[in-house]
Amino acid sequence: MENSMLNRWPIDPAIVIISLGTITLLLLIMTIICILQTNKLYRRYDKFMRGKDAESLEKTIMGIVEENKELRLQDKNTKDAVKVLSKSVKGSFQKFGMVKYNAFKGMGGNLSFAFAMLDMNNTGFILNSVHSREGCYLYIKDVVNGETEITLGNEEKEALEQALGY
Repeated sequence: MENSMLNRWPIDPAIVIISLGTITLLLLIMTIICILQTNKLYRRYDKFMRGKDAESLEKTIMGIVEENKELRLQDKNTKDAVKVLSKSVKGSFQKFGMVKYNAFKGMGGNLSFAFAMLDMNNTGFILNSVHSREGCYLYIKDVVNGETEITLGNEEKEALEQALGY
């Protein structure tokens, strides 16, 4: 066998045979895996199709399509409702600040207060209630974009700063 084709190769023939055996074994394993996956897929298909003919399958698909249409309509209605709510929330009062204080020393405690209410654009009002023995006086000052035209007292400034988040 000295004239054999394997003897002319620069590689040992045993390495070639071992390599081909390894490749064959890998291909056999891959074939078994493919057969198992095909069987699993067939079982799932059989379970899905069990007791169904083409007409009942069409009804199932049409039911899913109708349900999908209803869900899309509900989604659109929900998005529209969220937009309306978002617009109304922007106009509502969202920021608050309150400071209680004693307007007249020795008059019974912190019965007076300054209360600031602002919306998303820092527009709103400051309510100042001054309590004295003669009565309770209520003052309101407009706030536009976090600023007032009228000079604020210390308590009113503090309430506004609380509402602005300073």
